[in-house]
Amino acid sequence: MSLINIHEAKTHLSRLIERVEAGEEVLIGRAGKPVARLVPICATASAPRRFEAAPQTVDAQSNLPDAQNAQGDYGPLQWVGMSDIAVPVHLEQGNANARAEIQVNLGDPHARGIHMSRLYLILDEVMNQPGLNPERVRYLLAQVLESHRGLSERARVKLAFELLLRRPALASANSGWRSYPVGIEASLEQDGRFELDLTVQIVYSSTCPSSAALSRQKLQQHFSASFPESLEREAAAQWLLSVNGGSVATAHAQRSLLDVRIALKELPSFPIVPLVDALEEALQTPVQTAVKRIDEQVFAQRNGANLMFVEDALRRVRARLESLDFVQRYQANVRHMESLHAHDAVGQIFGSPAFNPLNPAAS
Repeated sequence: MSLINIHEAKTHLSRLIERVEAGEEVLIGRAGKPVARLVPICATASAPRRFEAAPQTVDAQSNLPDAQNAQGDYGPLQWVGMSDIAVPVHLEQGNANARAEIQVNLGDPHARGIHMSRLYLILDEVMNQPGLNPERVRYLLAQVLESHRGLSERARVKLAFELLLRRPALASANSGWRSYPVGIEASLEQDGRFELDLTVQIVYSSTCPSSAALSRQKLQQHFSASFPESLEREAAAQWLLSVNGGSVATAHAQRSLLDVRIALKELPSFPIVPLVDALEEALQTPVQTAVKRIDEQVFAQRNGANLMFVEDALRRVRARLESLDFVQRYQANVRHMESLHAHDAVGQIFGSPAFNPLNPAAS
């Protein structure tokens, strides 16, 4: 017996009717919970079918040996499944090629193994359909659990892909494609408990505040040594533009990584673009695509106005994550890949807006 969500039922009603006419009963569910049942008017003598693979061309299929059906005192296992499966991802923000991992627990201590092929076929069927959203991910896991009824009580899936987003230049009329690593991870328990996480990586530039202060001091000393007496404004401005003047010392900057994981509240779609926009706006210096000189100058200005230690970046990210209404919990990791040191500077934060006393929206 299959559990189909209402959206899937409306989209594929004719196919469901054919299955019912063949003797299968179909459950219609909302948010993973059954609310109605599709049954044939004249029920056949055959029992309702569970999920099964497409009909085989070999008549002797039922006679083929299956070693994993062996029974014994094997003991339960926490997670078993498949990984590195190539699947398409069809999102409203665009399409991508993903790698999937799908697993169930093996709760029956007497079963030797699970049904690997069922995991693959269900994943393939769902991922080939357009419009991947949280409801469909839950439907996927509900189908997996139904296919392993009696063997498993929980299932999980992980999707990893890079999503291309068109990003505008800072000042010019140009734009270009940025590739953002994205992950979707979800789990479903037999009792209906559903958890859904979204991960995204942001690449940005961080200019060291300490280095900036040291550079300003060096520039001040060089200016005083070059002009011991008073200097006209125009001459000072020209000196600042010269290589031997204003460029006597510059602060070091480094490419930096922000990895964010959020537990999502119930939503009709994945808020990937709103999350990326919010984090890049908080940091102010995400790496760019199409860059003209005016864009480069604005970027340099942003770096100068947003000097950041790892601690500063984490506080900016935390403040923004606390303000997003679709975030249930969060974890953020920052890495500044140093251009001065032979090591990196790193930091981590985690929390929940609902339980943060510093968040006015939590009260």
